[in-house]
Amino acid sequence: MKRITIVAGLMLINALLLQAQPKKAVSAVDKKVDDLIAKMTLEEKVGQMTEVTSDVVSTNKNGVHLIDADKIKEAILKYHVGSILNVTGHAYDRKHWYEVVSTIQAEAAKDRLKIPVIYGIDAIHGVTYTTGSTLFPQEIAMAATFNRDIVHRAGEITAYETRASYIPWNYSPVLDLGKSPLWPRIYETFGEDPYLIKTMGAAIITGYQGNDVSDKYHVAACMKHYLGYGDPLSGKDRTPAWIPDRYMREYFLPPFAEAVKAGARTIMINSGEINGVPLHASKYMLTDVLRGELHFDGIAVTDWKDIEYLHDRHHVAATQKDAVMIAVNAGVDMSMVPYEYTFYNYLIELVHEGKVSMARINEAVHRILKVKYQLGLFERPVGNPDDYPKFGSDEFRNVSLQAATEAITLLKNNNNILPLKKDVKVLVAGPTANTMRALDGGWSYTWQGEQSDKFAVNKHTILQAIQQKIGKEHVTFEPGATFDSQQNMNDAVNAAKNADVIVLCLGEMSYTENVGNIDDLNLPAAQTELAMELAKTGKPIVLILAEGRPRIVTRAESKSSATIMAYLAGNEGGDALADILFGDANPSGRLPVTYPQYPNSLVNYYRKNLENGNPDDKHGYNPLYEFGFGLSYTTFAYSNLHISKPTLSDNETLTVSVDVKNTGQRAGKESVLLYTSQLYASIAPDTKRLRAYDKIDLQPGETKTITFKLTPKDLSFVNDLSKTVTEAGEFKIQVGNLVQNFNYISNHDIPDRSGKL
Repeated sequence: MKRITIVAGLMLINALLLQAQPKKAVSAVDKKVDDLIAKMTLEEKVGQMTEVTSDVVSTNKNGVHLIDADKIKEAILKYHVGSILNVTGHAYDRKHWYEVVSTIQAEAAKDRLKIPVIYGIDAIHGVTYTTGSTLFPQEIAMAATFNRDIVHRAGEITAYETRASYIPWNYSPVLDLGKSPLWPRIYETFGEDPYLIKTMGAAIITGYQGNDVSDKYHVAACMKHYLGYGDPLSGKDRTPAWIPDRYMREYFLPPFAEAVKAGARTIMINSGEINGVPLHASKYMLTDVLRGELHFDGIAVTDWKDIEYLHDRHHVAATQKDAVMIAVNAGVDMSMVPYEYTFYNYLIELVHEGKVSMARINEAVHRILKVKYQLGLFERPVGNPDDYPKFGSDEFRNVSLQAATEAITLLKNNNNILPLKKDVKVLVAGPTANTMRALDGGWSYTWQGEQSDKFAVNKHTILQAIQQKIGKEHVTFEPGATFDSQQNMNDAVNAAKNADVIVLCLGEMSYTENVGNIDDLNLPAAQTELAMELAKTGKPIVLILAEGRPRIVTRAESKSSATIMAYLAGNEGGDALADILFGDANPSGRLPVTYPQYPNSLVNYYRKNLENGNPDDKHGYNPLYEFGFGLSYTTFAYSNLHISKPTLSDNETLTVSVDVKNTGQRAGKESVLLYTSQLYASIAPDTKRLRAYDKIDLQPGETKTITFKLTPKDLSFVNDLSKTVTEAGEFKIQVGNLVQNFNYISNHDIPDRSGKL
């Protein structure tokens, strides 16, 4: 009896303590959401968790996608569908999009609670499915600018034009680590470095969402693909990855953590599996880490059919109904179904059977409705067509042109052959010379970007831009090859004899996702053969690489006098490239990836020293070009690298400054990159890591002092206990060709391998 009294007393004390604690304030939006949820039936709640593709509610008449009255009625009034996405194989003008979205929202207004639909779209580098939109360089090229301001501005413009298409949700940015060049989506990433990805990602997210995501010019961002999607073991899209938890936290997680801090409202889940666990079934990743550690409170949406694949592909669910149970209980809020309503039916059954709790349903629906309120969809489900006069404007085009100009990266310039004089006779050759597909890539007007030449007919291919720059009379065009086969190669060789210089455009056609899977990283043989035959003419070759990933071009590149990485530079990429080729612009891009020299040597820059296990090993880290490399038409000198103190302690900041001078004859932009290296640590430390960067513009003879701030947190790493630590020791700072060492002294004990202090 005494024991019971004591326990009862303790319970009373705990209850009083809980009452005394301040309650978390409930926002006005949360209150609205809670009130609405209280009125909803189970069927209406599950409907909000259901996302279907527009094909489910459409018909296709004479090639035109139209909302079908019966199908949209079924989707909204019977299944209460909360979200619709994309459109297959079509691009439409704003007028048609207004009709589509208005029809959908009008039907939603007929439902009992009048909850608006949230329409989502993959506006990866500008608005994908709307004609006349501003298409920017792909993310890999935007990363090459090392200019957060222009990335932020591109985000703002994309948001403006997405809302101008009456769509409030953008499935962007891609925050995957672009680690494997084989992976077909590497061009959608900001490269291979976690710091570059997280800072660029945060910049574009704040551009998309602005200070008030509910206004008519901003959209909800969707960070993707959480987590580890960009490093499949085979390099093939949506295939398994093997990533230890320590590596996951060191390299893959930071961009998503930063995106959560930047306020991203939604997240899309990795389609693949890691260490045998599909991410869509991982409560550890979707709840413990995403919600518990990162404190993300927005919508977690699946990728295409990925709940179904828990049964069909991954075989972790014995039935499709089990797949729904596993995914929702793991933490999925919304299912991109996308073609039918089995998810809806199964989930209702699972709730009735007690296998998915009503609390879990309410949690998911709360997140979905909250984003809809935050976007202002209840007040403005469809925008006003007159509110977007800048859509496709010259103002926006000029930002895309600037981005492309700052992205394009000069990798070689023997004997300063570039810039070319405008009176030279030029042979333009190669399969990427005269198609917008090689400039825009995938997610351009359509999913695969295969119609870019139709929809970007008023833009300039590389050939057309060169013709416009120096006159058609100075330019001959003979492709010599398609992407993967010869095409009148002898005609190209003969034409070269009458030219002063050959501009050889090699690379890739547009693709995305599994369509871009390859078995061989080497450039197709036909393109290499074209380069070798043209080289025999003795005419100088300027090699242009228009590609979404770094294909192996070592043989062809060995024959060039100059090499330019054009990436997928977007609609203005041709004009930007012509400006650089002929000296109207100075190149300033830097590689955001390591460009490999051989197909079996694919090491990222931050692990390079570990590849040279023996001093006489000739097969270690040996890239064609290293991360961060890029040339200019002018020269820059670094001097006076200064650190504010020789020893850094806890809760202190190290100030690093360096002088950069333009020592050449041309104005130019320079990306100033700061790396740190820890000389010794409890695990093998990275060779070096990017910790800060800035981009400056310098006139000839001008000097600027650049200042960076470093804290102990900036020097941290994830140890073999999966804990983020900053260990005491000696560090090296590198900026340009300058190096300074300093020591970090910690006041905290570091746990040993057993976890003991």
